[in-house]
Amino acid sequence: MTTETLKYQRKELELKALLEITQAINENKTESVLLNIFKFTCLVHLNIKALVLYVANQDGFQERVKHGVKQNIPKLIPYKDVDDNREIGKLNLVMPREYSFNELDIYVPVYHKDKMLAILLLKTKDVDRELDLDFTQALTNILVVALENKRFARRQLEQERLKKEVEIASNVQRMLFPDKLPVTEKLKAKVTYYPHSTVGGDYYDLIQKSDDEVFFCIADVSGKGMPAALLMSNFQAALRTLLLSSSDLSMIAKQLNITIFDNTKGERFITFFLGYYNYKTKCLKYVNAGHNAPLLCGGNIGECELLEAGTTILGAFKELPFIEEGKREALKDFSIHMYTDGLTEAINKNEEEFGEERLFDFVKKEGNIDPEKFHEMLFNSWDRFSEGVERRDDTTMLSIQFH
Repeated sequence: MTTETLKYQRKELELKALLEITQAINENKTESVLLNIFKFTCLVHLNIKALVLYVANQDGFQERVKHGVKQNIPKLIPYKDVDDNREIGKLNLVMPREYSFNELDIYVPVYHKDKMLAILLLKTKDVDRELDLDFTQALTNILVVALENKRFARRQLEQERLKKEVEIASNVQRMLFPDKLPVTEKLKAKVTYYPHSTVGGDYYDLIQKSDDEVFFCIADVSGKGMPAALLMSNFQAALRTLLLSSSDLSMIAKQLNITIFDNTKGERFITFFLGYYNYKTKCLKYVNAGHNAPLLCGGNIGECELLEAGTTILGAFKELPFIEEGKREALKDFSIHMYTDGLTEAINKNEEEFGEERLFDFVKKEGNIDPEKFHEMLFNSWDRFSEGVERRDDTTMLSIQFH
């Protein structure tokens, strides 16, 4: 057989190999199908006896195709162990002793622009029969770029899915918050809410059950995103249902704990403060379930007071281990300031936290003024302290003034 005939046969086989792999790519075959077609194309149409194909991922080069190799070879080659060499030829890898590539003698690097995408290691069937390594490299490049494109498309779809999920969670969360807080002669309320991301884990509510009864709460749900939004939605629905039928705060806290625990099996929890004020009896009742203690100011209590009585966080235990209901009587003309830990844990450029002491000092001086003015003054001070440092968590403050 003449040299020209052999060359023609080789080109014919290369063309078949190229057509098979490109047809599979055009038909949008799965990754596993593409890799199998590549393997059999190399073995049937090209002068290849054994091969291993490593493709780059976030950790290094991962084995994706292997045939005809009996030796112990690594499933993953770290980037640091690869000699970044564009030249086709002898294998030049830094490998641990327990691994060996003695059965494979040709190294074919695969680049796309300046990025090394893959490593093809192979052994030819017939040393007398020529293998066009440039073509082999080009064929491998076509396959690997197709795999990269598939990965990129998957990543885009995942990003779109996450974006949609965040959008839904954000809409769910917006529906949970009160449309408008009351500002009347009897009651003035103000909230400042800074979510750390599109979907936060903070929750607040104010429910006027009747002309004389007001419920108010603040909560911090563990986690972020859709799971937190769904837990918050479930929590709000359960809370509002319970408030319709009862004013027993201890019972409400116990039932909410059961609901959260049953839904999350103890894997998520909520810190929660629930207060109740009755204008007729002038009685304030509350339960604090592991939340930052709100501050009570004005009225007949003298200095500001922390509202700490209650129980542990909700959702951590099947049953609450203890519960105490706080109570203040003969109370009028007072304010309550509820907040989440994002407020006190804000830091400045020196990594100092705003802290509870700064907040308490401010509340002691200005705690019973109009809530609108109070928030303006407090958050101006908070912003000056933070010096533009990015917030690390959701921040919520709900202030209510009763007359």
